[in-house]
Amino acid sequence: MIVLKQWVWRTALFVLLFPVVWVLVYKWVNPPITFTMLQRKSAAWRAGEPSNLKRNWKPLTQISDQMVLAVMATEDQNFPFHYGFDFNAIKKAAEYNRIQAQKGKKRLKGGSTISQQVAKNVFLWERRSWFRKGLETYFTLLIELLWGKQRIMEVYLNVAETGKRCFGVEAAAQLYFGKKAAVLTQEQAALIAAILPAPQKNNPAKPGKLLANRKTWAMKQMYHLEKEQYMRFFK
Repeated sequence: MIVLKQWVWRTALFVLLFPVVWVLVYKWVNPPITFTMLQRKSAAWRAGEPSNLKRNWKPLTQISDQMVLAVMATEDQNFPFHYGFDFNAIKKAAEYNRIQAQKGKKRLKGGSTISQQVAKNVFLWERRSWFRKGLETYFTLLIELLWGKQRIMEVYLNVAETGKRCFGVEAAAQLYFGKKAAVLTQEQAALIAAILPAPQKNNPAKPGKLLANRKTWAMKQMYHLEKEQYMRFFK
């Protein structure tokens, strides 16, 4: 019985501490690959397509301020102020989904913050479950505590899926506009941010009507955030 208790205690300790070590390592070491990247490579290989990934890690100092502003404007406008979770956004998403369900529509809206997206993208897998959501919550708290907002933003801008087997805003900037992420204009940054909900179905270089409308909305949101000096949090 004593041996069993020791084994249970050590296992529980490992389960709690291993994520802490993992998160601490990634505070200074850039994630070499994510589960989503592996899934995309595997799917391409099974389809007989090229499985190489387009990605080029860049530090936050080499990414346009407009790009930082664009993802906050479209994905998480309270990013500088919350501690990983935006409960107001979660509440609004739940209400929206309830109304959509009553109308018989399947399209759902998420209330995940940028921090939650980083936790999922870097440390976990895509398939939804309550178990994964629990792990996502734990990793979100850890990166908020151990990384800080600048590192979270930097990782997000480098691992977010931005096209077919394309990850990060540097790869997207080169793929769609033939330039570095450091010199993206406001409009180009807004277009890249606008595809993030469905990066494999949209092309910022050739925006359709829906994408163009989302870009216009994104630029308006960016203008309001810029007036409130959001970028001071990343200087």
